[in-house]
Amino acid sequence: MRTKAILLSLLMATFSLAGCFGEDEVVSEPVVSEEPEDVRIFVTDKTGASIDVMPIEMAFQFSDVGETGKEPSIGITSSGCIFFIAMEKVMRSCDGGQAWEETQDPVQCSPTTSDPYGWVDPITDRVFGVQMIGLETSWICWSDDDGASWMGNPHDSGTTPLNDHIKLASGPWTDAGYGALGQFTSGFYETAVYYCYNKLAGIFCFTSFDGGATFETGGQIIGLATTNGGLHGAISTAPDGTVYVTPRVATPTVIVSKDNGFSWFERTMGTDVTTPNPRKNSEVSTDTDSNAYHIWTGADEGVYMSRSTDSGETWEQESIRISPAGVISTVFPQTDAGDPGRIAITYLGSENTEMMNQTDIDGNPWNGNAHYAPNNASYHLYITYSLNALDENPTFHTYRVTDDPVQRGSICLNSGDCRDIGGSNRNLLDFNDLHIDREGRVYVAFADGCTGDCATNPNASASDSRDGRGAVYYLASGPSLYVANGEMQPLY
Repeated sequence: MRTKAILLSLLMATFSLAGCFGEDEVVSEPVVSEEPEDVRIFVTDKTGASIDVMPIEMAFQFSDVGETGKEPSIGITSSGCIFFIAMEKVMRSCDGGQAWEETQDPVQCSPTTSDPYGWVDPITDRVFGVQMIGLETSWICWSDDDGASWMGNPHDSGTTPLNDHIKLASGPWTDAGYGALGQFTSGFYETAVYYCYNKLAGIFCFTSFDGGATFETGGQIIGLATTNGGLHGAISTAPDGTVYVTPRVATPTVIVSKDNGFSWFERTMGTDVTTPNPRKNSEVSTDTDSNAYHIWTGADEGVYMSRSTDSGETWEQESIRISPAGVISTVFPQTDAGDPGRIAITYLGSENTEMMNQTDIDGNPWNGNAHYAPNNASYHLYITYSLNALDENPTFHTYRVTDDPVQRGSICLNSGDCRDIGGSNRNLLDFNDLHIDREGRVYVAFADGCTGDCATNPNASASDSRDGRGAVYYLASGPSLYVANGEMQPLY
């Protein structure tokens, strides 16, 4: 049962220190209860081991968007309006998730898509809705008034397919490369807007000088000669203008630009834990001092991190485990950061340790990879905070915020190799999302694959878990990721 509010009070009896192309589906109404049934809280060190530290006291509020929410993006404007973008719709809530409405313009924003993405510029409040039209063209629309009105333009990726994995972000101009050009050119938009997608040849990234209306400069970036290197995660930007793109590769890698996309270089890390196969994308977050945190799922299926304190030039090579040791399978890690060392991470995870080495979906011993999870494995949504992530020995406070599974059974991590057990297990597609607002409050967007009878039946299995309903959790009370803002209070 997905609860309306997960009020995770620190009751000693309830927490444990131990431990792109989708199918249409009927979105069922959720079954709601008023209290969580199984609160799970972990406090762990950089190895994932439990430590004797009191958890940060936090509460998370749930909101049902009411629409299909596969591959959701989330952003929050300075007015407090939440934008949730998934499939063909831009959904908006300006009352803390109590009510949602569709807000996009069907003329200025394309009504059809195969691969949507959304972004809210944290500096200018411009809201972007990006849609993929066929395999060669995208449609980018934007709003400067919280979705009351929209403008839009197509972006043609040329005659060489594919135009896939579309991503958009924005960040400050630098004093080098394209940023230096802006010092001598009038009419530049306040922020640089970046648009990336993959073709068969690899990752292509472009920079817009006019706020995303056109993208005239850019092209193929480096780091593409490895398997799946053309598939990439979200674009991340830092306050000093550094830009990060993460390719989907065996060795955790970031592709970095310090001149607004004019040139790029590549850095690797995580050779001690690598990544699984099949795999999904990693992500980078940056704090107010432009320290960078690269988050990914390691080959042992835990969530790991590497840090850079020099704007992506160098990265520590000893990986830090973020997920608790008892969470033996993870997928879709997303992250954002506030002040130095204050970060939040979300992911889907399973604690079904009893199923390790039992028969997986292919009849082999299961090693924790979500792609092969047994039919009765359960995946939940986890949110992790660290307020000292730059320390030599950081502490991670992890809440399992869902009391019924987000998915039962396997999660397809390779679109060319999905399992059809009562319907395709690609119902969640490729990613979730996490962003903070200007107060430092954390918001998580995810697709709920287990609703209705799946959520209430303890014997439900993979064939019952084929939904993809859009949902949000946000921090109702607890520490802001910005020190100056102290403790967050409920929005309503």
